[in-house]
Amino acid sequence: MQKQNRVVIDKVFPQINDGDFFIKRVVGEIVNVNAHVLGDGHDLIGASVRYKHENERTWKEVRLSHIMNDEWSASFIVEKQGHYRYKVEGWVDHGLNWQHGIERKIDDGQTVNSELLEGIEYLKPLIKKANSAEKNLLKSCIESFADKDRYDEAVTLAVSADLHTILFKYPGKHLANESKIYTVYVDRLQARFSTWYEFFPRSSSRTPGEHGTFLQCIPLLPRVAKMGFDTVYFPPVHPIGELNRKGKNNTTEAHADDVGSTWGIGSKLGGHKDIHPQLGTLDDFKKVIKEAKSLGLEIAMDYALQAAPDHPWVKEHPSWFKWRPDGTVQYAENPPKKYQDILPLFWESEDYKALWQECYDTLAYWIECGIEIFRVDNPHTKPFYFWNWVITKVKAKYPNVLFLAEAFTKPKVMEQLAKQGFTQSYTYFTWRNTKHELIGYMEELTKTEQAEFMRPNFWPNTPDINPYHLQGANESKYLQRYALAATLSSNIGIYGPVYEFMISDAIPGREEYLNSEKFQICHYDWDNETKVSTLIGKINNIRRENEALQQTNSIRFCDIENDNLIGFYKWNQDRSNELLIIISLDPYYMQSGMIQLPLFELGIHEGQGFEVHDMVTGNSYNWSNEWNYVELHPALPFHIFRIGK
Repeated sequence: MQKQNRVVIDKVFPQINDGDFFIKRVVGEIVNVNAHVLGDGHDLIGASVRYKHENERTWKEVRLSHIMNDEWSASFIVEKQGHYRYKVEGWVDHGLNWQHGIERKIDDGQTVNSELLEGIEYLKPLIKKANSAEKNLLKSCIESFADKDRYDEAVTLAVSADLHTILFKYPGKHLANESKIYTVYVDRLQARFSTWYEFFPRSSSRTPGEHGTFLQCIPLLPRVAKMGFDTVYFPPVHPIGELNRKGKNNTTEAHADDVGSTWGIGSKLGGHKDIHPQLGTLDDFKKVIKEAKSLGLEIAMDYALQAAPDHPWVKEHPSWFKWRPDGTVQYAENPPKKYQDILPLFWESEDYKALWQECYDTLAYWIECGIEIFRVDNPHTKPFYFWNWVITKVKAKYPNVLFLAEAFTKPKVMEQLAKQGFTQSYTYFTWRNTKHELIGYMEELTKTEQAEFMRPNFWPNTPDINPYHLQGANESKYLQRYALAATLSSNIGIYGPVYEFMISDAIPGREEYLNSEKFQICHYDWDNETKVSTLIGKINNIRRENEALQQTNSIRFCDIENDNLIGFYKWNQDRSNELLIIISLDPYYMQSGMIQLPLFELGIHEGQGFEVHDMVTGNSYNWSNEWNYVELHPALPFHIFRIGK
């Protein structure tokens, strides 16, 4: 038989797929819970959010506040990493109902002797829960309610605010009902705020044409740290296949000196748990990790679940690959691209359990070596449920580990990967250029359900993507794109030093780099400091110093009378740090316009003076109106204002 309930709990938010997946937060963030809670008739009801960390035995409780139309809300803070459980509880509040009813009758001039006696039954159970001061009040109430000669005193006590406080504090929770239990997963801060710099270790040598090593990467780390990055991402560092190795510019015939694609993993020299010998030894790699850590950097490793034709897996585990009728193995394709040097894993293999375990063991191996961040190559070409399994297994033992999904694919697929457990996600930012496109995309990421589970990571370029708008672009365009990425999203990354050196030669008609570093060693003047690199460092330093830029979702776009200018307001959790960012989308000409500030949200009255301080130039301006004039030039196409009141 159905349990007797009188309170309905509906529309609990946030939650994903009715609790099938967890929402995401980082340590110290707030979970704002909303729900529809309603009861039959006119009885007063109460409601709360109950929550606890997975390692705690008792539930904490926060009372929900009624907003309007049976909609309730409350918040709680997640204080440590791991899973939190939360649920909404609702009940008929007979104690407050009694007080509300007797108050109406008293106001109507009715005698309430019977109602006072009824109240005693609600107050007696509270004595065991109350503190000493509350017990004294409860006893006075009970004594006066039972004594007809103390009627005036009893009436006063019955409707008192002090008694209301006690009744609210210790509800009877009659016929309480509960929602489903939902989950929030709490990560470390770097899940929400990170600044990535990608470079190829094999291009780290100061000598042209020489294969770089891990030890040669170490002197480059201070440069990356000085530019304000906190994550150094290396493309695959494993042995590279020799069979079907690609030549320069992805040609199918490799010459003797061609180094091949780093994503063609595995050869007679080893596989996913091995280091390419020309880069050095495992001890050398660990030295890089240690040196990076001393500079406040983390090394992110590429996790690419695929194999070169001569990877040891091919002979040791042939069932992990799909064999064609002619006895050859199906290589990877993404028409029109062909990857003859790469074999995809056959995820439908009957030996899938061993395959999954090896994939987990590979992660665990590198985590034990000191790696806690993985950029995952093409995760959308592997089963969703594999990712759920392996990420859950890793996080259970290694909670600090973060996963970035490199999935430039269909929107629903990207969202599903985020739901299945990926910490961060590559995005379509690379191809969003106009004001309309940028605002629409940000509204989708921050004002829909996606804000609860998908953490975007904005990359202006990657080794795979040389976007058309950067091909032959001027300095202003590179500054503009970095400023957009760095202020719109709290997680960002660039492929360098290609980006700051504005290297953009492309294969005609394609968004691919000519002489791509994916297939060859490149030589760079690592000591060269450009205006782009200097301003990247300036922006990154501003990001570190301003919490408003260390999150993505607290954003409001401002009206501005020029489609070549985009402006938005960002704030931190307690609004102690509020910024106004204005960026020109025109890399060639000066642009100006009037921008409307959200004065109400800022707590500023029209005509009240306030200061905006440009953290890039150091200039300050005194404004006092809702609409204000701004002007930007190609030489410095952005303002990052800190708002002072």
